[in-house]
Amino acid sequence: MKFKVTIDREECISCGQCWETCSEFFEENSDDGFSQVISEYRIKDNPAEGEASEDLEDCVQEAADVCPVEIIDVEEMSD
Repeated sequence: MKFKVTIDREECISCGQCWETCSEFFEENSDDGFSQVISEYRIKDNPAEGEASEDLEDCVQEAADVCPVEIIDVEEMSD
């Protein structure tokens, strides 16, 4: 099972919770300081969208849960 992870980067407050919680998937963008998906998991090289495998599900969901502005969405991808 795979999961689509979306970040509303325009609403990001650069608090660092997501990349501290799940550095395997999220990182800080060095240009604007906002959260982004690391390049390995991006969908169409979009820093705001990524595809997480089942082994990353808990990590990305926890990052979404701790985000104080609730801008990370994790949803199951259909086959």
